[in-house]
Amino acid sequence: MRALNLVADRELVVVDVPPPPPPAAGEVQIRVKAVALNHIDVWGFRGMAFAKRKLPLSIGAEASGEVAAVGEGVTHVKPGQKVVMYGALTCGHCKACQEGRDNFCENVGGLYGFHIDGFSRELMNMPARLVIPVPDGISFRDAACAPIAFSTVQHMLFDNAKLQPGETILVHAGGSGIGTVAIMMAKKIGCTVITTVGDDSKIEGVKALGADHVINYRKDRFEGETRKITKKKGVDVVFEHVGADTFNGSLLVMKRGGRLVTCGSTSGPTTTINLMQLFQQQYRIFGSFGATMKNISESLDKMADGMLPVIDTEVPISDVETALRRMETRQVFGKIIVHF
Repeated sequence: MRALNLVADRELVVVDVPPPPPPAAGEVQIRVKAVALNHIDVWGFRGMAFAKRKLPLSIGAEASGEVAAVGEGVTHVKPGQKVVMYGALTCGHCKACQEGRDNFCENVGGLYGFHIDGFSRELMNMPARLVIPVPDGISFRDAACAPIAFSTVQHMLFDNAKLQPGETILVHAGGSGIGTVAIMMAKKIGCTVITTVGDDSKIEGVKALGADHVINYRKDRFEGETRKITKKKGVDVVFEHVGADTFNGSLLVMKRGGRLVTCGSTSGPTTTINLMQLFQQQYRIFGSFGATMKNISESLDKMADGMLPVIDTEVPISDVETALRRMETRQVFGKIIVHF
């Protein structure tokens, strides 16, 4: 079978590898159909922050597929069923796992595609408890965006920031994979959405998704524009995933008691903040990493209800390096999908 392996930093090759054995008890064998790329794939491609990994390594942290076979005792999915897969090898036994806080697992065995072989393999076996059925009517392409893009936003906005109908939210990088989802989810519950983009070519796209106000941060300071839009009141929530370049400006545009939720640092992981501003304004800052199995199911339900991901590009597995280079340019609008 084919697998897409990272054999050295920035060196990906499609290789032939032996197929896995039949699934053991409690396992599911999955035929992978579509892999969705994320910025963390770019980090992995560059060899950043994954010192513990051993090469060669199959990449891919977000994917959909079809059940090829099930092991003894598996009843919640069956051969031929469309599924998505959780992106971390959680233990399933610790207190966090038992409480449904999967992304707080105390004994996680690694992230698929970074510490352990990921989903860019035609066939793979994995624990059945990490496999989630996909509702009828959702394509492999769209379902592949549920385990990270949709569920990360679901967790950020509703579990952490507690976004409420009628609030005002600033979504950074509205044309990104998670930015597009955040706009749609916030608008769906009646929020006023302000978003930033880095290119005028993305303005109409984010407006079509529901953004009420769009700021090209390369032309205008988003801090000043956001204050103008809100008549100096500020926003209730900031959806932050850019990092050092925007973090302090994001604090400046929040209402007293506003909430900032962050899941990324693509422009740099280190910043300084004004502690007096933090406590005097009573800001609440939430770090958010990954999502829960429940968040993925919630995301799939939203897809089944008509909220579909924005797809920028679809490529065959043989052309994944082109897709990764496209992500590095930041010209992407939505998600990039790799097909087997």
